[in-house]
Parts: sequence; structure tokens; C-alpha cells
Amino acid sequence: MPVPVAELAKLFPLDALRPETRDQLAREATVGEYVRNEVVFRVGDMDEDTIYLIEGEVRCDYPDGRTVAHAAGTGHGRYSLNDAVPRRFTATVVSQRARVVRLERRFVEKVITWDQLSRDPTYRFHESTPGASAWVFRLLHSHAFIKLPTGNLERMFQRFEEAYVKPGEVVMREGDAPDNFYVIREGTAAVSKILDGSPQVVAYLREGDIFGEDALLANVPRNATVRMMQGGRLMKLSKDAFEAVLKPPMVSWVLPAEAARLVQDGARLVDVRMPQEFIQRAIQGAINVPLYRLREDMPSLLAPGGRVVVYCNTGERSAAAAFVLNAQGYTVHAMHGGLGAMLRMQAAAAPAE
Repeated sequence: MPVPVAELAKLFPLDALRPETRDQLAREATVGEYVRNEVVFRVGDMDEDTIYLIEGEVRCDYPDGRTVAHAAGTGHGRYSLNDAVPRRFTATVVSQRARVVRLERRFVEKVITWDQLSRDPTYRFHESTPGASAWVFRLLHSHAFIKLPTGNLERMFQRFEEAYVKPGEVVMREGDAPDNFYVIREGTAAVSKILDGSPQVVAYLREGDIFGEDALLANVPRNATVRMMQGGRLMKLSKDAFEAVLKPPMVSWVLPAEAARLVQDGARLVDVRMPQEFIQRAIQGAINVPLYRLREDMPSLLAPGGRVVVYCNTGERSAAAAFVLNAQGYTVHAMHGGLGAMLRMQAAAAPAE
């Protein structure tokens, strides 16, 4: 059910956003409907939503016995239903019916930050034309950026460089050394790879899409060619800027013991090395999906949203794999130290003969 923009304009701090920003949030929001005695969330829940009550009343029951009423349309009702994680109380509907608006918490924070940064006419990315910030909203909503701390946004935008491109222009070529990370600000592009001896288009990109991160994360040559279909503008980060601003928060590293626990709890263990390396030596129970095939092959092995632990020999390819899979919607951890670290841990735990 679509959320009327007028509803968001009544809520804090969404009421202070520019109309274009609220329009974007309205497109991303969802509405939930409840009846009396239904629970919106329980104390201890670890959901990722910012929740506003836009109709009805709920009772907030705290573990210490306190009870607080939260009613839509009141001064207090303009605020979200407590964004603390884990949830500090249980919210139960006490009116005949109730409606809530749900927004992804991290996306809301990033969008509010962008709205504040870019509203100054002197800001280098300020544009008053309707739709001019569409590329930013799509970028911020990308799964690849879900772990980017909001504080890194300003650093990222300040270090972006703008490049104008022509139709048919090759931005990067398969086999080249990595140099920049790119975001499409205007235009479209085609991604191709050499498969079975000839170039084949494997993806199309549009405003807000990113490319070039794989090679920078893994420190390997480019694994695809990107050619512009329509002319436009690209935003790029140099290799040094990418490593300083984006690389550290993009990868969730775990030690071998934690990786083993995650796998025991149901995470899929993925070896992202080449098949020849996998055949020689691998961790028991792992499946082999080479880094260059992750985008194409992983969805058929595990639906997006699943949990994954990736590893390689050293961690370089694991970092790139984590970024790729995060962008596809997986919950990903990269194993620190790679295959060698896991084998050393297993050897140390083996009983002496």
C-alpha cells in the first residue's frame, strides 16, 4: 500500500525534509495494518525499521512494569515508536485498528544526512531541478552501502570527482589495472565479459548503480568491460579515496572460530578462489563459487537474504566477494586470514597422536 506524502509531512523529523526527499521516502515506505491486541513489536526485537503510528493507539509495556500510551495525531505521536535496538518495550494495539509506517532505519538516517548536506546552494552537489538527486537516493538505498556509517557520507561526496562521458565510451576494460570506483549520475551503461572466447553483455547499469569496486577490493585486474550506452556523467573515487572512505566499513570480518560458529548456525560457507585452487585444498563443507562468477551463480545456490561466510587464501578476494554479495542482499562475513587461518585453527584443535 503506497504511503501518502502528506502523512510523512506530519512526522518528526521528516516534516523538515525537502519535498523531493519526502517523496523518495514515501516510495520506499510500507504501511502495516493492525487490529486490537495485535503486537507491532516485542521487547528485545532486533528489527531494522523506523516505525511511525499514523492511525490508532498502542500501549508501550516496559519490562519494569511501566506503561506509556502512544496515539497517532498527538504531539508525542509525531515521533517514531522508539528506534532503540533491541526494542525497549512491547507495543500492543489498544484501539479498534491501527496503521503504522515502516521505513528502513539506516536508509532514513542516510537520506536525512544527505538532505541536510545538499540543501545549501553553495554545496557542490546542490541541484534544485526535480529528480536531480535520484542517483543519490538509489545509491544510498543500495545493499552495498548498507554498512556505510552515516558519518562517511560527507567524506565520500567531498572526494567524488565528476567525469562527463560520451555514448559508446569505454570507461574501463577487462584486464586493466584498477584505478577508480564509479557511480552513474546520468546515463546508462552495458557490462560485458569475455565468455567462451567472445565478449558477452552480462548486465546493464543506470543512474545510481556502481561499478569498479571488485578489482579495488581484491587488488586484481578488472574482470569486466563497461561501455556507456548513453552519454552522461559519472562520479568517481580514486583508488586511494576508495580505500580510505569506503573499503573499511564495507566488509564484516570474522575470525575462523566465529566463522565456524556461523556455519554451524546455518550460514553457507563459500570458497571464492578458482576451481583449481579449491580442488587442491579447501575447508570441508564449503562450496566453490569463483569471485568472477558470484553475481551469476550465487542466486541459484542460495536466495538473496541468506547468510554467507566467504573465504580465499589471504582475504583479498573475500573482501571483494563480501561487497558483491552485500550488493545482492546477502548477509555476508569474510573470514580473516583466509584458508590458512582456518586450517591452523583446526590443526591446533586436533587431538595429539
